[in-house]
Amino acid sequence: MAEHVYRTRVAWSDTDASGRIHFTAPFRWAENAEHELRRELAVPLGSGSLPRRHVEADYLRALSAGDEIELHLRVEALGHTSITFAWKVLSGGERCVEGRHVAVWIDPSGAPQPLPDAARRLLA
Repeated sequence: MAEHVYRTRVAWSDTDASGRIHFTAPFRWAENAEHELRRELAVPLGSGSLPRRHVEADYLRALSAGDEIELHLRVEALGHTSITFAWKVLSGGERCVEGRHVAVWIDPSGAPQPLPDAARRLLA
């Protein structure tokens, strides 16, 4: 299955009043990694889109502004209409966050559609 590593630093805007990452930051990083993977593989989107159906994360270690991170994203499963992405955030080689999200392929009207064969081949 397809994989991608997204590297960045925790931005000040990724943190909350405690100075640690806001719980939503890893989901933005995972989405950035997903978009980079799709661009890298030239996955055709056509007129469809991939909204989230399910998201989850476990926070294992605090991260603060300026910390260097790597988000390792991989396609965990391809369903009939969905893609499940699993990911982990590392800093200094240590696991900080683990998560997954499920995206469903929909047409412009919002109805779930089978994943296009070309996208399935590229992500497998």
